[in-house]
Amino acid sequence: MDLLTPNIGLVFWTTISFIILLILLKKFAWKPILKALEDRENSIQKSLDEAKNARDEMAKLTAQNDKILKEARLERESILKEAREVKDKIISEAKEIANSESEKIITSAKESINRERVMVINQIKSEVADLSVAIAKEVLKKELSSTDEQKKLVDTLVNQSKLN
Repeated sequence: MDLLTPNIGLVFWTTISFIILLILLKKFAWKPILKALEDRENSIQKSLDEAKNARDEMAKLTAQNDKILKEARLERESILKEAREVKDKIISEAKEIANSESEKIITSAKESINRERVMVINQIKSEVADLSVAIAKEVLKKELSSTDEQKKLVDTLVNQSKLN
C-alpha cells in the first residue's frame, strides 16, 4: 500500500522523472512531432488548395465546353441555313432552266406543226389541182368529142377573154 499513499520522496522522484522526460521529449521528440504535424497540415492544406484549383479548373472547363457546344450549335445552324439557301437556289435555277427548255420545246413544236400544216395544205392543193385537171380532162373529152362542140367552146372562151 505504500505505492498508493503519497510519499514526499516518491513525489519528488516522480516530478524529477517527469521533468527529465519532458526535457528529453522537448529536445528529441517534440520538434519532429511538431514538424510532422506541420508537414501534415501543409499537405492537407495543399491538397485542399489543389482540390479547390481542380474544382475551379473543372468549372472553367465546363464553361469552356458549354461555350464550344454553343458555338458548334450556332455553326451547325449556319451551315444548315446555308445548305437550305443553296438548295433553294439550285431548285430555283432548275425551275428556270426547265421553264426555258419547255418554252423552247413548245416553240419548236409549234414551228414544226406550222411547217407540217403548210406542207399538208400544199400537198392537198397539189392533189386537188391534179384531181381537178383529171376531172376537167374527162369532162372535156366527153363534151368535146365532136368538132362542133369544140368550135363552140373555143368561141365562148374567146368571147370571155375579150370581155375581160
